Amino acid sequence: MSSACQSCGACCASFRVSFYWGETDACPGGTVPADLTTPINPWRVAMRGTEVAPVKCIALLGEVGVSVGCSIYSQRSSTCHEFSEGDERCNDARARHGLPALQAAISVS
Repeated sequence: MSSACQSCGACCASFRVSFYWGETDACPGGTVPADLTTPINPWRVAMRGTEVAPVKCIALLGEVGVSVGCSIYSQRSSTCHEFSEGDERCNDARARHGLPALQAAISVS
């Protein structure tokens, strides 16, 4: 987790975090704690707190824009892995919380 993400958390307090239920620990090989999710349909679940407004993932600790952390960071869903610092969704979430945009991280090969 980048230092910008550790002081932001806007993505975790802006969007529904839904994913295939097989990513939960209710399924062999799943990692996301099932008790932190809620069913969306027979195949998908969402992190509790992200399916209603105001959005705030149950796993998000701290205050958005100040200092945050994810209580299940090493067990987080594929949806969470898809966010990148400074991408369009990141900056949309930051704008929703009155935070300035970030530049996209450049990967060096």
